Parts: sequence; C-alpha cells; structure tokens
Amino acid sequence: MEFQSKKAIYLQIADYVCEQILLKKWPVSEKIPSVRELAITLEVNPNTVARTYLFLEEKTIITMQRGIGYFVSEQSIEHIIALKKEEFLSIELPQVFKTMDLLNIDLEQFKKLYDKRTKHYEKE
Repeated sequence: MEFQSKKAIYLQIADYVCEQILLKKWPVSEKIPSVRELAITLEVNPNTVARTYLFLEEKTIITMQRGIGYFVSEQSIEHIIALKKEEFLSIELPQVFKTMDLLNIDLEQFKKLYDKRTKHYEKE
C-alpha cells in the first residue's frame, strides 16, 4: 500500500479496511485480520493498525470480541457510507468548489459533465 502525505496513515488504513468491506472481501460478521497480520501485510507499525481499529470500532464499523479478534459489524456498510458521505461533503466537495471558482467553471458546465458521465455509466 502506498501512503499519501496529506492524510494520516491510520486514516488511510481505515479507508483500506472500509474498501475491503464494501467490496465484500471482508464480509459482514466475519473475522478480519488481526492487528499484527494487517501490520505485516501493509508493512506498517502494529500501533498504527491498532489506532485504525480503535477508530473503526468507535465508528461501529468493526467490533472486537475479547480473546477472539475483530469482526465486521452488522451495520458496517451503512456506517461506512455515512462516514464517507460526511467526509466527501465536508472535505472534498469544498475543495472541488474552490477549484471550480479558481478555474471559472460554473455549475452549468459541471452539470453537463455530470450528466455525460451518468449517461456513460447507464450504457454499461
């Protein structure tokens, strides 16, 4: 995994975990890799993965069963979507709007591109 400098590593790992869940590679109610296993896989410090798992547990995306390990929570999909939506609306979308302002792109141009993209995906 290649990490970006703009976002904390534990949050990038959280994105990775959420992606695995959304892609159903880590199914709901199933056990996920231990802190140590994921740290080895991603080549990071186990403390960083532990911080990620604590963050995801606080967001009720994963749950810990003492002595057994971490599991994907029943409500993980809904919580991931809510978390990602909040992140997009509060962080990414304002940056898009700022860039649009700087490049003098109006909402009509943006809407045309969005509609074109939507039509493209409907054909597939």
